[in-house]
Amino acid sequence: MTSLPPVLPEITFARVERLGRLHGTCVTYVAGFFALIAAMAGDYVAAIVGLLVAGAGVVEHHGAALLRRGEARGVSWLAGSQLFLFASIAAYCVVRLKVPVQFPPLPESLRPMVEMSAAQMKMSVADYQLFAYRLGLWLVLGLSVFYQGGLGWYYLSRRARVEAALAEPAEPDESESE
Repeated sequence: MTSLPPVLPEITFARVERLGRLHGTCVTYVAGFFALIAAMAGDYVAAIVGLLVAGAGVVEHHGAALLRRGEARGVSWLAGSQLFLFASIAAYCVVRLKVPVQFPPLPESLRPMVEMSAAQMKMSVADYQLFAYRLGLWLVLGLSVFYQGGLGWYYLSRRARVEAALAEPAEPDESESE
């Protein structure tokens, strides 16, 4: 079986820059939107964390902009943004796990299902709600470890090829040589 040739540094550079720009933009807008919603609802902890997450998106976008300008240090900004994003998510999860939570009343349409699920687990409805809430926070934290860690590793593992692409002289246009 033949193996595929390595990806050209220019293609790796384009992929890293595009991913950083796209992901940074999406994180910024989505987190900013939810920070606004949280602030309007009076949940200031979630609003602050949303702004921190949006800030991580801005950092990632800045790293992509540095790459576009030909600065290899943009890769460090991209990877650092993932560390900052993870730290923000982890801080939110830890705060929510430590602070007692007051659940709103269950809607009548969901009450039978929740009561049945709680009974199957031999729990009260309040204990079941707390269990589901904490499980959700642990899942977010675990997924964030893999997603932000994987994306940070992706950026760092392509640093050498990005630097190689930036070190190569730009090909002159044929129109300039005439």
